[in-house]
Amino acid sequence: MKRTLFILALVLIFSGCNIRNKFAINGVIKDSKEKYIYLSKLDVDTPVLIDSAKISRKGSFRFKVKATNADFYQIGFSSTNFITLLAEPGEKINLLFNGKTLFENYSVGGSVGSEKLQTLDLVLAETKRKLDSLSTIYAQASKETGFDVKGPLLEAEFIELIKAQRKKNIEFILSNINSLASIKALYQRINPETYVLFDQNDLQYLKIVTDSLTRHYPNSKQVQALAIDFEKELNRMKISEIEQISKNMPKTALDPDLINIAGKRVALSSLKGKYVLLTFWSFQSNDCIEENLQLKEFYKLYNKKGFEIYQINLDENEAAWKAAVKYDELPWISTREDDPKDPKNVLLFNVKTLPANYLFDKESIIIASNIHGRALQLKLDQLFNK
Repeated sequence: MKRTLFILALVLIFSGCNIRNKFAINGVIKDSKEKYIYLSKLDVDTPVLIDSAKISRKGSFRFKVKATNADFYQIGFSSTNFITLLAEPGEKINLLFNGKTLFENYSVGGSVGSEKLQTLDLVLAETKRKLDSLSTIYAQASKETGFDVKGPLLEAEFIELIKAQRKKNIEFILSNINSLASIKALYQRINPETYVLFDQNDLQYLKIVTDSLTRHYPNSKQVQALAIDFEKELNRMKISEIEQISKNMPKTALDPDLINIAGKRVALSSLKGKYVLLTFWSFQSNDCIEENLQLKEFYKLYNKKGFEIYQINLDENEAAWKAAVKYDELPWISTREDDPKDPKNVLLFNVKTLPANYLFDKESIIIASNIHGRALQLKLDQLFNK
């Protein structure tokens, strides 16, 4: 019996290793006339063919791919008819294609990264559709009377669509800064000549993603290329422009500078050198109050070791906020939005629900977001009790 259990344990161990070093793709293509489908791995931005699979009469196909890290892949029929996957070892990816053009109508499951890429593609595709429709209307209107009034309105609508798409990509980046999918959000294009992130100040998001991914994927070719591209973009700017962006970057990107309960303005960047948990809360939320009581315990354990909390309140009633802080004896830095009716930091950090948080390292770089309870305790223990 003991020998049998020992052999079974070995089988489980080695099968587990195999799963961790591979990922699988199971797909179905409806009404396809193609006999084979091809899988390429992206070497930075160059597809390198690694395998092909025969498509059965029922339209099904399979791939099993050796992999040790998360990476980008293209699966499709040609250089113009494919989709991009972000696959990780251990994943079992399910694909269903419903159209002749693969990327126009497909579903993907079993791969968080690939699902994020599809979300980006779908959002951009909808924006392009609206822009194309506006262009058609504009061209027709230019031939009609009243264009001097209608033309500027259509132009303004066109610009607003582009701005809205840019905002969506920025929100995606800030919500997924630890995912390789954020690379795609940086480099999406409205058309061959125009990036979604077109503003010069968007260089700050390139920096944020580069810093974060370099920590999580130091050996990734994609991330190394991203770092090189960031340096190139910096070098293309004039020294004065670089200095101006450097001054604005913390303030506009990741540096709340708000008034605390004592009436003094405190910047998040002033805490550099400490691990800082930036939290958003409301005294009207029971979940927030319960989390604050738990955070007090964490604060007692780790504050003297270099842990600080910078908390931003979103309530409009300033007096009630101060009373809530004093009542619960919150020991950390308590601030509130300068104008709760126009919560700029909420928009910047893409806060959707409360409580929300971001954990910054000693270099003021985000290393985790929206971790609560036991997950946060484990992270802090890892940082301070190595």
